[in-house]
Amino acid sequence: MGNLLKVLTCTDLEQGPNFFLDFENAQPTESEKEIYNQVNVVLKDAEGILEDLQSYRGAGHEIREAIQHPSDEKLQEKAWGAVVPLVGKLKKFYEFSQRLEAALRGLLGALTSTPYSPTQHLEREQALAKQFAEILHFTLRFDELKMTNPAIQNDFSYYRRTLSRMRINNVPAEGENEVNNELANRMSLFYAEATPMLKTLSDATTKFVSENKNLPIENTTDCLSTMASVCRVMLETPEYRSRFTNEETVSFCLRVMVGVIILYDHVHPVGAFAKTSKIDMKGCIKVLKDQPPNSVEGLLNALRYTTKHLNDETTSKQIKSMLQ
Repeated sequence: MGNLLKVLTCTDLEQGPNFFLDFENAQPTESEKEIYNQVNVVLKDAEGILEDLQSYRGAGHEIREAIQHPSDEKLQEKAWGAVVPLVGKLKKFYEFSQRLEAALRGLLGALTSTPYSPTQHLEREQALAKQFAEILHFTLRFDELKMTNPAIQNDFSYYRRTLSRMRINNVPAEGENEVNNELANRMSLFYAEATPMLKTLSDATTKFVSENKNLPIENTTDCLSTMASVCRVMLETPEYRSRFTNEETVSFCLRVMVGVIILYDHVHPVGAFAKTSKIDMKGCIKVLKDQPPNSVEGLLNALRYTTKHLNDETTSKQIKSMLQ
C-alpha cells in the first residue's frame, strides 16, 4: 500500500476517481525525485513571499504628500525613497511568478505523460500531486492578498510616473537599475490583473498544451478535473476526512479544489460549468456551502468572479443560482 491510502476505485464516471491523496505525508518515490527537487526549490520560498505580501503597507501617505506639494523637494525625495524599496518587493513577487510558472510546467509534464492516465499519475506520484496542490494553494492565497491591497498598483504607478519625469529632466534615478523599462511594462501587466498569479498559471497551462501538440489536451484537462474530483471526494467522505491529522488540511483541500476548477475553466475549450465538463460542479459547490460560511466566502467569490465560463449560456440555471 505504501503512502497510497487507496480505499476503492469507482468505475462509475459520474462519481469520478475515488482515492485518498495524502496531502499531509506524501514523499517522493525515486522516479519523482528529479522534478520534485526542482519544484521544491521554488516552493520553499512561497511562504516568505506570502508573508512579505501580507505585511506590504504601501507608501500612500508619502505619495499623497508629494503630489499635494509638488514644489517641495524634500517631500518628493521622501516619497521616492519610500517607493523604491517597495518596487524592489514587487519585482521579487513578479520574478517568483516566473519561477512558479516554470515549476508548474515541469509538474504538468510529469503528471500528463504517457502511458499513464491522469488518475494513475495522481495515485502513483502523490508527492508531485501534492506539490501541484501547493502551487494552487499559494496562488489563491497570493491573489486574495493582492486583491485587497490597492497600495500595490498605486505605488507602482507613482514609481513609473516619477521615473519617466526624471528621464525627461535627465535626473539620474537610483532604483532605475532595479526595474528597467521592459521589466516595468511586464510588471504593469501582471499587477493590472485582478488575480495575477492565477493568470500566470492559466497562461502557463495553455502554453504547455499548445507546445505539446503530440499530447492530447485531455491529458492536461483530465489531470485538473481528476484533482478537483479527488479533493471533493476526500472532503465529502467521512472515512477519508477522518484521516486528516491537521485541521488546516480541510481548508487546503477546499482551496486546491477551487484553484483547479478555475484553472480547468480557463484552459478547457468549453470550461468547467458546461454539461460536458468532467468536474461535478454542483457537488463541488455543495461541499463549499457545507463549510462554515465565513471560511469559504472568498473561495465562492473566486468561482463567481475569476472563472471564465460561469455566465455562458451553456451553464445551467441551477449552478448559477447556487453561486448567487
